[in-house]
Amino acid sequence: MIIINKSGYLKYKNLKFKCALGEAGIGEKSMEGDKITPKGTYRIIKIYYRKDRVKEIITEFKPIEIKRNMAWCDDPNSKKYNQFIRLPSNYSHEKLYRNDNLYDLILVLNYNIKPIIKNKGSAIFIHITNNYKPTKGCVGLKKRNLIKLIKILTKKKQIKIKN
Repeated sequence: MIIINKSGYLKYKNLKFKCALGEAGIGEKSMEGDKITPKGTYRIIKIYYRKDRVKEIITEFKPIEIKRNMAWCDDPNSKKYNQFIRLPSNYSHEKLYRNDNLYDLILVLNYNIKPIIKNKGSAIFIHITNNYKPTKGCVGLKKRNLIKLIKILTKKKQIKIKN
């Protein structure tokens, strides 16, 4: 099991990486945009990456290349809330293809997936951080550490986010 704790560390086997957490810390998510990293036990369901920025992906998962028209819907009024979407979209969303490198490599957690509850929160990712600044609720790791982590992850591995 991978453990992410409130002190801002991800631990797995002999690895220990500093990480960024949501601005409001770890806790029970109450709504979309509350900036809480949700406590609980999760699985990684998908890995997305920028082929032009991450040259070699070694993982048990089948990574999905991020294209310019890809996004994640964060609009509770949409039927596609908390799901991958293709642009253009009239609903609020986060673009996966970004100018900064935060989404060069994304691990999607199964938070609020089955069933999807409107306004409970969307897009809990493990993604890249450059400076450990607080996130909107995701977990951020240095790029080199995220690449190390995905090499040894398995599809059955669980991630526990705890206070």
